[in-house]
Formats: sequence, structure tokens, C-alpha cells
Amino acid sequence: MERAPLEGIRIADFTWAWAGPYGTMLLGFMGAEVIKIESRRRPDHSRMRSLATGPSMAGPDHATIFNDINLGKMSTTLDLGKPEGVELAKRVVSISDVAAENFRPGVMERLGLGYDALKEVKPDIIMLSSSALGGTGPERHYVGYAPTFASLGGQAYITGYPNGSPIPLMGSTDLRSATTTAFAILAAIYHRARTGEGQHIDLSSTEAISVLIGETILDYTMNHRVPFRKGNDDEIMAPHNCYPCQGDNSWVSIAVATEDEWRALCQAMGNPPWTREERFADAYERWQNRRELDELIASWTKDFTHYEVMERLQQVGVAAVPSFRGYELFADPHLRQRDFYTVVEHPLIGERKAISPPWKLSNTPAHVTRPGPLLGEHNRYVFGQLLGMPQEEIQRLVEEEVIY
Repeated sequence: MERAPLEGIRIADFTWAWAGPYGTMLLGFMGAEVIKIESRRRPDHSRMRSLATGPSMAGPDHATIFNDINLGKMSTTLDLGKPEGVELAKRVVSISDVAAENFRPGVMERLGLGYDALKEVKPDIIMLSSSALGGTGPERHYVGYAPTFASLGGQAYITGYPNGSPIPLMGSTDLRSATTTAFAILAAIYHRARTGEGQHIDLSSTEAISVLIGETILDYTMNHRVPFRKGNDDEIMAPHNCYPCQGDNSWVSIAVATEDEWRALCQAMGNPPWTREERFADAYERWQNRRELDELIASWTKDFTHYEVMERLQQVGVAAVPSFRGYELFADPHLRQRDFYTVVEHPLIGERKAISPPWKLSNTPAHVTRPGPLLGEHNRYVFGQLLGMPQEEIQRLVEEEVIY
């Protein structure tokens, strides 16, 4: 196997839930050794419940959500409420390049594991702290989850239909924050390779979402315009919407950008008489009458499956793609050809299709190497082999519920 780009990098991973673990998992895909530091005293809630389905797990090692956002990691268990547990965590940090956490600001400091404390055991450590609104400022103590980040970051307000409420965006917002986490850590690793300097990265998940709507913020800043929800409308293009198709809750998105594409769409629909009406004569008229246009196009798409519409339109150069159901994504020939998923065998869950790294690197490809870890699965390896602790001491700490 080719050398991974982050081979030789070790991460002490204190993160939990979604926004933290997904970011460190992305770095693990690139070869970093990620050691998750967790506890039976207070398990990661993604081991115990899914926000979508509730507490449906048979136990902390049966959680599919946890597996899917912790692929390839190792797991150690420490009670950080005990001094010996904190000291062991510091020893793990002392042999690591990065420490990552996403607790509320101040938690790591109260545990004795803040940046200043970790610098004492590893002077060039890179520490990333991810929180709802950052570690400084008047809102630093606000607690947040994905819907909070999307709401305070502005993305939820502009997402939805014109006559509807803002859409409370959920887990995907966590993953966007986590991707920012991975990027920030990569930049810090590059900086340290050039200068020898570590650093403390203070990441606000809310701000990580705000940067994704830069044009909206600039429009308000420069033009004093407050944006509003506009569904699937584009500022210029029409038709530009999601249209119903044959079958239960089946849809296809269609976007027409040029006159050539408009003529191709008309031809694909059989050139019905309404396409020659004055109200659809040019791009401006089509946009002005887009509601009527959408209804007419929908009267055509509803007689075909979403795949049939896609194939008919793509063949003539019109952008069209179905709104895929989950199982359709896994069956899609394009995604399968790009190795969209990797089959991993979890010792308790069984065979699982895991989403592969979404980027392709020719010389240093990223891989899913193994499933998510069982709780405490790698205690003996980390404390015994990496830290060189005698087995008798490890056993004592297990019995005293320090390694727990």
C-alpha cells in the first residue's frame, strides 16, 4: 500500500458526539493514528443513542452512528475525574502531535488538560478546541449542537421556502464544522513542519458555518439587503427547481442556464405548444413567469421516473439529477465506480457499508482501514506498548477504575 500523507502523525482525540469525531476521522483516513480517549463513566452519546432513532442500541459497542464517524480509530478508556486518569491522558498527549477536543470552553482547563498544561508535557503540541461560539467573547459559554450552529451562523435562516419557516439543519452542519476542524489541523501540521511551532486553534462551529454563506453576508454588508428564503429559485436561471416524478415521493432537479439548453429541454419534452408562448420567449421572461413554468414542466416530469427524466435530459445536455434515496446512492453506477463506499466488518455490528474518503489523491490515497473501535479495545496497546507500562500496573488501574 502507498504511503499515507499523514503517516507518523498521532492524534490524542478527546472529541465526542459528531462535530469533533468526524474531523479526526478524516485525518485518520489520511494515515494519522487517532487514539480516542473516552470513558465508561460518561460514554460518547453517539455510542448510546441516535438523534434520528432514539436509544435503540444494544450497547455502546453496537452503535452504527458511532462506527460511521469513528472509522479506523483506536479507543482507550480513562476516568478523567481521577488524577491518575488525567496523568495518563497527558502521557498519551506527550507522544502525540495533535490533541483535539470539542467540549464547552473551560472543561479541559478544569480537568487539568488545557493548552497550557499540555504544552508542559509536549511543547510543540497542536491543540484544537472546537465549540459552539469559540473560547472567547461574551457568548463563549453558550452550549450548541448542529441546529444551533446553523441558526446562529445564518444558514438556517436563508434555507427553506419563501412562505415557510427556516429549516433547522441537523447533522450535516456538524460535519461541515468537522471538515473545517480537519482543514485547520492540517494547516497547523504544515506550519509546525516549517517552523517547529505548535499552536492552539480556537474554532467556533458557528463561524465555520457563516463562512459558507459569504455572498449573503457581503450582500448585507455592502448593500444593506436582508436575504430571505427562496426555496430552489436561482437569481437568474429558470427553470431551476425540483420536479415531481412517477412514484412515491420521487423528484428530479432540473437547471437551465442557456438558450441552447432551453431549446434542448423543449425538444426532450416533445416541443409542446406552450414552450413557444411569449411569456417563455427568453431567459428574463421565463424567470418572471417561473411559477407557471414550473407547473408546466412538472406536468411532463410526473409521467416518468426520476431516472428516466435524468437520462433524457442529460443526453441532450440539460443538467438534471434525481433526488436520490439512501439506497439509490449506494446503487448508483457513478458513485460505485468512484468507490463511494467501503465494506468494513465490525465484530459486533457485522458487515457495514462505510462512506469512503470523498477525495482522490494519486500518490497518497486515503483509505478506510477498519471499523470504529470497541470501547477500550486498545487499552493494552496504548498503555502497554506505546507508553511502556507494566501489565501489573495496567491491571491495577483497571481494577481501580482509572482505566475505565
